[in-house]
Amino acid sequence: MRSVYRIELWHVILLGVLFASLMPLSLLEPRAFFLGGVFVAVNFFLLALGVRWVLTPLGDHGRVWMGAALLLLKFVMFLGLLSLLFFHFEFFVLSFALGFSTLLLAIICEGFYFCVRRSP
Repeated sequence: MRSVYRIELWHVILLGVLFASLMPLSLLEPRAFFLGGVFVAVNFFLLALGVRWVLTPLGDHGRVWMGAALLLLKFVMFLGLLSLLFFHFEFFVLSFALGFSTLLLAIICEGFYFCVRRSP
C-alpha cells in the first residue's frame, strides 16, 4: 500500500508542476484540469483498496465482500461520473484529459524511482 501512497504523491506533484507551468500560457482550464486529476486519484485509490481487500490472503468473508463492494463502487463511479461530466456539463475536455493522464505519469515516475532505489 506504500507504493499507492507514493504514486498519489507523485500525482499531486505532477499536477502542481503542470499547473504552474501551463497556467501562465493559458493552455488549460483549471477546474477541468483539477477535476480530471481528483477523479482519477479517487478512482485509483478505490481500485487499490478494493483489490487489496479482495486479494488479501486469509481475508475473512466480510473483508472480501467489502473489497468487492469497493470495486463495484469504483466501477459505478467511474462510468457514472464520467458520463455525467461529458454529457451534462460543458468544460474543456483537453484539460480534463491532461489532469487524468498525470496518474499514468506518476506510475511511471514511481517505477523509475523503484528501479533506481533497488539498483546497487
